[in-house]
Amino acid sequence: MKVLLPLAAATVLAVAPALAQDGKETPPEGGEPRDFRIPETRSFTLDNGMEVTLAPYGWLPKATVQLVVRAGNLNEAENQVWLADLTGDLMMEGTATRSGAQIAEDAARIGGSVDVSVGPDETTVGGDALSEYATDLVALVGDIARNPAFPATELDRLVADRVRQLSIAMSQPQQIALERFRSLMYPGHPYGRIFPTQPMLEGYTIEDARAFHGANWGAARAHLYVSGRFDEAAVEAAVRDAFADWEAGPAPALDIPEPVSERKIFLIDRPGAVQSTVYLGLPVADPSDPDWIAQGVMNTLLGGSFNSRITSNIRETKGYTYSPFSQVSARYRDAYWVEVADVTTDVTGASLKEIFYEIDRLQSEPPTAEELRGIQNYMAGTFVLTNSSPSGIINVLRFLELHGLDRSYLTDYVQDVYAVTPEEVSRIARDVLDDERMLIVIAGDQAVITDQVRPYGEIEGPASPSLRRE
Repeated sequence: MKVLLPLAAATVLAVAPALAQDGKETPPEGGEPRDFRIPETRSFTLDNGMEVTLAPYGWLPKATVQLVVRAGNLNEAENQVWLADLTGDLMMEGTATRSGAQIAEDAARIGGSVDVSVGPDETTVGGDALSEYATDLVALVGDIARNPAFPATELDRLVADRVRQLSIAMSQPQQIALERFRSLMYPGHPYGRIFPTQPMLEGYTIEDARAFHGANWGAARAHLYVSGRFDEAAVEAAVRDAFADWEAGPAPALDIPEPVSERKIFLIDRPGAVQSTVYLGLPVADPSDPDWIAQGVMNTLLGGSFNSRITSNIRETKGYTYSPFSQVSARYRDAYWVEVADVTTDVTGASLKEIFYEIDRLQSEPPTAEELRGIQNYMAGTFVLTNSSPSGIINVLRFLELHGLDRSYLTDYVQDVYAVTPEEVSRIARDVLDDERMLIVIAGDQAVITDQVRPYGEIEGPASPSLRRE
């Protein structure tokens, strides 16, 4: 014990210089950013066209399996909104050889879970398991994807669940505003159809789900990813056993939208609302564009991080809102930039003024090198951290495949972020954020906000929110 005392004292003395005079500890200097390193992967293609990627990674004794199928809400007709989602729900309720309860029990037995997730362009069947059961998870995923039983006994319950989700969504101003924003930007396209009507949901049948699955699921649209710790030879054998005789089916459907946007304000009347929900944005470059990364830097600096300009302005300085944010929302060959903010009703117009002020300022004045460096540090660090897991590895590989990007996108991402200059940030803001094309949707008290927002665009509306029962 006597030997430890001097060491403890030395530790105190070593820390002491880092304390400022006010008693607060000075944060340590950040380390040098590291490039993202993707693990060695092995890919092969089955005779039916299904692609497979094995990506050993990490040290935890678990494996992640994801079957990604190029089918989702994009494949729904105008009268089929959320049919892809209901089909995914039903797929978890049983296969030709397993009940829904048995699916859950089999997943738990191998130390993991499995589910179906539906998105605009893709649907995923997958989950995690202990490493020694990776082959069992591959088999389970294959059974769910290929052999859904679509039990009629579960349809009413699942439809009722979706009706409840719809009712909840349509009571939330952000969801109401999002639906209007997307419908205006993508008229007549699946990307613009966010919610079904209640009668539409209640009219779906087992035959509808079975037909949707039959028309959209097949090996030619599928890519299986396995990451984590696993026996590669055993997993490959399991993949071939589970999927080699799956019918190819159709190639991925391509339905690239032609988004529209113009400087108009669309009001959704919410009488008595104490807040206004603002959606303000326009179409921008998608991930296949050479400016995609620079555009991301511009967005993060402008409104896409806690220390961003718009957030600092209308949250920290003005106190108009608590949690504003901007983002670039992307799908296949499509993307839009949007600023979202729930602002106090009586400062709705003032909030628009400050948002446009920050856009105009960035277009005319490049950020300082110091400000930009902070944003670059944030982006580089979160990119590496977010993707440093088996599921993260699969997600970035999926991103590459969907958007047709080279592996260099990943390995060069950090250095490409740091290569963006202050002048380039301003140039991207000028090129992309055209004020005259900004679509503005506001859900709020029309009587209070109309005169406030009139200076910022021609007003269309108002429209009243509904519970989607028509």
